[in-house]
Amino acid sequence: MFFTYNMSKKRIYIYCSLIALGGIAFLFSSPKEKNDEFSSRIKIALREVGNQLLLTHQDSTSLVLPIVAIDASKYKLSFQTKLSFEPGTLVSIVEDTFLKSNFPDYYRVEVLQCSDKEVAYSYEINAENENTIIACVGRILPEQCYTIVFTFTKRIPPFFNRQSILYYLLGCIVVIILDYLYSKRKQHLHKNDISYNRIGSFEFYPEQSKLVKAAVEINLSKKECELLALFVTRPNEVIKRDELTKKVWEDNGVFVGRSLDTYISKLRKKLKDDDRIKLTNIHGVGYKLEINE
Repeated sequence: MFFTYNMSKKRIYIYCSLIALGGIAFLFSSPKEKNDEFSSRIKIALREVGNQLLLTHQDSTSLVLPIVAIDASKYKLSFQTKLSFEPGTLVSIVEDTFLKSNFPDYYRVEVLQCSDKEVAYSYEINAENENTIIACVGRILPEQCYTIVFTFTKRIPPFFNRQSILYYLLGCIVVIILDYLYSKRKQHLHKNDISYNRIGSFEFYPEQSKLVKAAVEINLSKKECELLALFVTRPNEVIKRDELTKKVWEDNGVFVGRSLDTYISKLRKKLKDDDRIKLTNIHGVGYKLEINE
């Protein structure tokens, strides 16, 4: 279904202003609040990563040590005891956990040996698959003390994820649709409030200077509308020429002898589709609108 929605400049300005204000509110919301929220969520997720790694090592009693925030985008996971694991398992656990937590797909994982801080294994994930680097999967790391450092290389604030953007766009669409429906309802109510006069099969709307017949609109000029309005108030009654010219032309410019007859002729043409309506010339006197119901 297609529809035309003619928004006023004022309404467009309001919509644009609301969207802009929403964007500014997002951009200038407290960075500390963003970092605190992200830090809390990532610590929970990394503890789950540690727990899953220990379980793959058949260890359900050792502790995952407190997660350390090295800086705003780097976090360290460490363990109470030594462990051994296959790198592919680590990759899968981290991917599943981050996906559930809706974290950005830009991060680097480094497994460091506690003894010398050398990198025993590392890989990098990038949302663009061609830039993702995962090496040496399948080679089991020997049992020893490890710490795992997670670095978010291109962290996106939570409210800029795909899901939030989708909800935001859906919200905008809903607002526009509701406004459209409200506007159409107002137009319908306004239309119902507009008074008209029934002339045979025509509806005459003097305020809008038009005739309507079977949903077809016929526009009237100002003079045609004023003349027809006079006839409608006194149907089947002769109205003298002097009265017609005085009321329609007295304060509206120059009147020439044939002006009245010209406009009467135009009205006849616009009313000709209904044989029950006649604008009759009463010779030497005036005109009469005859309506045979």
